[in-house]
Amino acid sequence: MGILAWVIIGLLAGAIAKGLMPGKDPGGVVVTMLIGVVGGLLGGFLGKVIFGVESINGFFHLSTWIAAIAGSVIILALYRVFAGRGHRHGRHSHA
Repeated sequence: MGILAWVIIGLLAGAIAKGLMPGKDPGGVVVTMLIGVVGGLLGGFLGKVIFGVESINGFFHLSTWIAAIAGSVIILALYRVFAGRGHRHGRHSHA
């Protein structure tokens, strides 16, 4: 499966990850979409590494979507940890 397919899956997986992890994120919709794309690529990579397959099965296979959504959730969680630190740090420096 090519990069373009992972980008499309990533956009949708980012929206699903956001639905699974609701909350206010700095950056809005554009950042969430980028997180989805990166998460989709991460999910595809992890699927290859962990399961030792040449490629995830295909665009319409459940394993592809699970990998992309899992990768997006991971990236979103990491983003919240690191963006939250910077956000809180900024508040303390003004006090």
